[in-house]
Amino acid sequence: MTKSIDKIVKTEEQWKSLLDDETYRVTRLKGTERPFTGKYLEHDAQGNYKCVCCGSELFKSSQKFDAHCGWPSFDQSIEGAVDYHKDSTLGMIRVEITCANCDAHLGHIFEDGPTETGNRYCVNSVSLTFDGE
Repeated sequence: MTKSIDKIVKTEEQWKSLLDDETYRVTRLKGTERPFTGKYLEHDAQGNYKCVCCGSELFKSSQKFDAHCGWPSFDQSIEGAVDYHKDSTLGMIRVEITCANCDAHLGHIFEDGPTETGNRYCVNSVSLTFDGE
């Protein structure tokens, strides 16, 4: 069953007033943080990773793994939490992942994950907050 949610919609000025410059650049302008710099790259506490823009739960710590790619990686998301979009920027075709609740850019998903799902959700740390157990 897919959950029905009302999207959070704000103007660019509202987002700018709520987010620091780097978070705004990544989440609202589809930027990318530098690899191996994110605060959640080597984070291994138990709990849930949430959208920094709206607080929606996106990933569980049990879904996280070390992909050695420079960004936090997950093998699946919480059901219904993430939307998928074709991304043909930078001369390649990828699948962008965004928060289903507020459309914040999270990163990209690749089909080269080492777990049984075969997925690697490659996520910018700056697009996340963490709620520990």
